[in-house]
Amino acid sequence: MEPPAGPGPGPVELEVTAENVESALYQLYFDPDMEHKNVAQKWLTQAQSSAQAWRFCWVLLGPDKIPEVQFFGASTLHVKISRHWGDLLSVQHDDLRMQLLSHILHFSSGPKMVLTRLCVALASMALNLIPQAWSQPVADMVKAFQPQKPDSEDGAKACQDPHSHCMTLLELLTVLPEEFQSCRLAQARRAQLRDALTGEWSVVCTVLRQLLQSQDSSDQVKEKVLRCLSSWVGLDVPLGGSHELVQDCFSTLSNPALFGTAVETIVDSISQPDCQRYVNALLSLMPLVLGLYEQLKAAAQDGDMETSHGICRIAVALGETHSRVLLEQLDHWQEYLALVNMILFCTGMPGHFPVNETTSSLTLTFWYTLQDDILSFDEEKQAVYLQVYRPVYFQLVDVLLRKSHYPCQEEYTSWSSDDKEQFRIYRVDISDTLMYVYEMLGAELLSNLYDRLGRQLMDPQLSAVWQETEALLFGFQSIAETIDVNYSDVIPGLIGLIPRINISNVMLADTVMYTIGSLAEWLSDHPVMLGGILPMVLRGLAKAELSVSSISTLKRICRECRSDLAPYAQDILSVSQDVLVQEVHKSSQCSWLMQALGFLLSSLPEEQILGRLLSLISPHIQQLGSLVQQEANPTNKQNIVHILGMLSSLFSTLETSRCSDGSEGAASPRLTPNPVVVVLQQVFALVQNILSRWLHDSEVVEAVCGVFDKSVRTLLHDFGPMVGQLSEMLGQIYSTFPQASALDLTRQLVHIFAGEEHHTSNIRSLVHAMTSATLSIFQQEPREHPDVAESFMHLHAQILRRRPDLYQSDQLDVKALFFCGILSMNFPETPTVKAACFFFTEFLSRCKDMPVLDEVLQRDGKLLTETLLQAIGGGSSSSPMEQFSDVLLGLNRLCPSRLCEWLEESLQAPGFPSVHVTSEQKLTFTQQILRGQTNKREIKESVKAFSLLCRGLQGSGVSQF
Repeated sequence: MEPPAGPGPGPVELEVTAENVESALYQLYFDPDMEHKNVAQKWLTQAQSSAQAWRFCWVLLGPDKIPEVQFFGASTLHVKISRHWGDLLSVQHDDLRMQLLSHILHFSSGPKMVLTRLCVALASMALNLIPQAWSQPVADMVKAFQPQKPDSEDGAKACQDPHSHCMTLLELLTVLPEEFQSCRLAQARRAQLRDALTGEWSVVCTVLRQLLQSQDSSDQVKEKVLRCLSSWVGLDVPLGGSHELVQDCFSTLSNPALFGTAVETIVDSISQPDCQRYVNALLSLMPLVLGLYEQLKAAAQDGDMETSHGICRIAVALGETHSRVLLEQLDHWQEYLALVNMILFCTGMPGHFPVNETTSSLTLTFWYTLQDDILSFDEEKQAVYLQVYRPVYFQLVDVLLRKSHYPCQEEYTSWSSDDKEQFRIYRVDISDTLMYVYEMLGAELLSNLYDRLGRQLMDPQLSAVWQETEALLFGFQSIAETIDVNYSDVIPGLIGLIPRINISNVMLADTVMYTIGSLAEWLSDHPVMLGGILPMVLRGLAKAELSVSSISTLKRICRECRSDLAPYAQDILSVSQDVLVQEVHKSSQCSWLMQALGFLLSSLPEEQILGRLLSLISPHIQQLGSLVQQEANPTNKQNIVHILGMLSSLFSTLETSRCSDGSEGAASPRLTPNPVVVVLQQVFALVQNILSRWLHDSEVVEAVCGVFDKSVRTLLHDFGPMVGQLSEMLGQIYSTFPQASALDLTRQLVHIFAGEEHHTSNIRSLVHAMTSATLSIFQQEPREHPDVAESFMHLHAQILRRRPDLYQSDQLDVKALFFCGILSMNFPETPTVKAACFFFTEFLSRCKDMPVLDEVLQRDGKLLTETLLQAIGGGSSSSPMEQFSDVLLGLNRLCPSRLCEWLEESLQAPGFPSVHVTSEQKLTFTQQILRGQTNKREIKESVKAFSLLCRGLQGSGVSQF
């Protein structure tokens, strides 16, 4: 077929006629040129909004048109009814309804896509007319599609294909609530429509029951009935009036062709929280659900995952959504217990999740819900329920541990990476469930696990099945990870059993390591047990396959038990040094290991720390020296960054002030330099050499700054001897090649040492150097360095907070810094904008006491106000609104009269800060800001609402304007 000429490749003003619309549709669907398609798409969208669309849509629905054209006609009709209903006069409504019904009748035999759009259009029309102009649309639709007598003109047509007309009626009834759910309505109107529709539910329910029970209904009709019921359930139709229909749905579960749809419908029907008002209706469904148990068992035995999954969903929907109300029906306690046991069977579904079964994971939330409901009763009732359900929960623990079993090594190796990841997540969910179940079962659960583990390890035949040992340890670990087990009398026995476990299997060894790690706090209270456990951890440390678990466990032990590790320090350091030198572990794990060793070294007598520290890092320092001498290439760079990262991690936890006098963070003068400072002084020349060769590489510079940053944060005032030479080096490297990491390190130095007079000269010189170099950037292309701008703003906010007197210096150009803040506030990057706001908030808080700051503000405060308004009005993303509010609040508290003047002058400009706001709305905003002088919350809400208004968005608070 040769398509007619469309609107062409460029913007044109074609008359909106049926012929031109049809031509554009051919261009959209059949023209291979994407540009032509896009032009046609745009023009067609405009055509749908035109007044002519009310006429051309009927032409496009003609029987001689291709389905794509007919579909556009039907879609246009829906657009006009749903969005342009006001175009029609009330006298036109009946004609439109009759035309729509006639066309729906015509298209009842297809095409399906056209029929559906026409049904949606009629549904939209009904929603516009209910209840005043069309009181009973559902009853009228049912009547219109009832089989007619053959002697009537429409009836002859209707009887030709009763199946199609039945399907059409079901389509109408299905899309009506869907259209209600999707359309935008005011709250009062939505409530009115919902009441009107649910008032007609009895008519729908009767039709659906008749069709579902009829012997003449095809599978296609029954499936449509099920989907229709699901659609109406979304309106919260009462279960009390429809439970018989839901019961009828159960009969379709035996039909494989309908099974999936029937499951969805039943689950939708009984998952409505409102169903709890209809206890008798719920109880009437209980035998039907329990009646599926045999079908469930057969499906599980046959490996029919679809059937077992569907039946499980139904059981869980009933048991979980209504657990409390069903628990309270004491006359039916045996039925509910039977349902709970049915769900327990689903939890223990044969096979390995997710490869052989996907059902068991559906049930886990149910066990939380049931337990919460049981424990929410008063003590007397609770005791009765616990007597019944505690045995069930002990069975649940057995089931969960069995489900957590790994398959054999060969089978597990064959799993895809996605299956392995899903299984890992599944085990995390099981772990969370076990931890939760402990609340109900208490110490008896740990005793149960311990007894089983003891029997497992004492019997050679049982211990050969490593999965069972692993699962029991996994259970212990799940509970010990979050529950305080310090007072459990089984933990000493468990610690005694662990060394008996053969950790030749990787999965078992991993769990052994994590279990030991989960008991680190207990070990800190019982250090005598460390000797039996640590050798096992150190053996794991030497194995690359146990990298994550062994290192994380050692780190936890070193952190929690540091004061008792002196007897084991040499062994830990020796093994750690070996694995680091041999590069057994990846970079991230090496960093964790260094953190562990930092905790360990911190606990040693101070006279031992330096020697052991030098012994630990010397090989790495030597390697670093060698790498610096070699050719600069990506491999060498990564090695340098790796070593610097390890040093950063080590220094982040090596805090020695606690050793000198027992008081953490003590600021008393040291008699000897801190060991970390000694090391840093020794390697300082090497660090300078690295920077001289890699100064233009931000990754290397960041890694170097990271070493000092972590040291400063950990050592605090003990870092003092390094301040002079580090400040000099930072000023030099930043002046040569400015990078954000150097600014961040400077901020740390200001934070800690700005208040110490003997460091004032160094800090002042460093701040001047960093500021001078950064101002040069702002004079050139600051937008290319958002990270530098962000860090610079944070630095000066810190200076204003800690040493505002630095702003009294002639070497700091306050006006230039003010303009840097203005420029930063105009950046597209939100973090940079927020940092600028932090700077101005600190700036404003100091103006009263510092004339040099106040002078700049009085001169350029209007510019700051305009910049804020521009950002609030859409020049910035919406996320920094709280920070904008803080700056406005600061201006309001400092100089309310000047702020009033600046706001009025700035907002006088037409279209500023947005064309979406009127002069009255600007005035209201100004008044709200000035009125909220001491109320941060009020200003924040006003700014947010004004910002939404400026952006043309509807949101909470806009109406106040």
